[in-house]
Amino acid sequence: MKKIIPIALSTLLFALTFSGALLLALSFPAEAQQPTKIPRIGYLIVAFPSTSPARTEAFRQGLRELGYVEGKNIVIEYRYAEGKRDRLPAFAAELARLKVDVIVSGGPQTTRSAKQATVTIPIVMAADSDPVGNGFVASLAHPGSNITGLATLTPEISGKRLEVLKETVPKLSRLAVLGSSTEPGNALSLRETELTAGAVGVQIQYLEVPDPKDIGTAFHAASRGRADAILVLPSTVLNSRRTQIVDLAVKSRLPAIYFTAEWAEDGGLMSYGVNFNELFRRAAIYVDKILKGRKPADLPVEQPTKFELVINLKTAKQIGLTIPPDVLALADKVVR
Repeated sequence: MKKIIPIALSTLLFALTFSGALLLALSFPAEAQQPTKIPRIGYLIVAFPSTSPARTEAFRQGLRELGYVEGKNIVIEYRYAEGKRDRLPAFAAELARLKVDVIVSGGPQTTRSAKQATVTIPIVMAADSDPVGNGFVASLAHPGSNITGLATLTPEISGKRLEVLKETVPKLSRLAVLGSSTEPGNALSLRETELTAGAVGVQIQYLEVPDPKDIGTAFHAASRGRADAILVLPSTVLNSRRTQIVDLAVKSRLPAIYFTAEWAEDGGLMSYGVNFNELFRRAAIYVDKILKGRKPADLPVEQPTKFELVINLKTAKQIGLTIPPDVLALADKVVR
């Protein structure tokens, strides 16, 4: 019996040790097999997908530069309101219910809808005319909430557009300005335009375009007012009808200047403004920082540093206008 007891005990100890080691070994593969959480980004835009595809691609490019491959290690939930602002709250609420990791907003209207939908999910503004004035952040340096991103806070640039237009059309004396009073920043842009107009001796005719159906009426009014040229203020409504407005300006043989490069690339005479593609590309940097643990409240809002002048020589020829060499030399891009 003395010899049997040690054998039984050693067998029992061996069995227990083996079982524990087996359980421990099995636990490692189980942990290793836990799927890695793939971040989901909500992408909320008021316009049509076809309106500004370059901006969306710039955002994707920014993500790729940081090592994110859509469909592989990051998922993007796209929501386009297709020009219907009343759809934005529902889309924002849907993204909040999906519990996306970050919401990227394409403008003030989308940011406001996202802000109303969530106070916890980080929101990155790809472009906002006045983040402080719109009530989205406490200050540019210290946002202090779940919102941060990039601003386009440059109302004075509308005055610069008029200066460029005046240099292009020296005889300019009457200017039709198209805008939408519901657009955040419209009042500031109009005021800057009026100040510059007074300085260069140009009479302003402001034409309110609250809805796409009012575009034709605005051009008729510009014709009746004997406008020598047209300046289009930043507007979601107007941007959604770029082709229509560009065509009407060409048919009316009116020189026109617009606020983003897409207008000139789509047949507009010229554009001068913030490089929106660059803003959307940089929005990816904010997304990356947030996914890595940074808080939106601690990420300062960036202001634009890059502006571009785009001139369409094909359109100039269509309307019988010769672009002065001094103006042409300033162009960052020329469409021929």
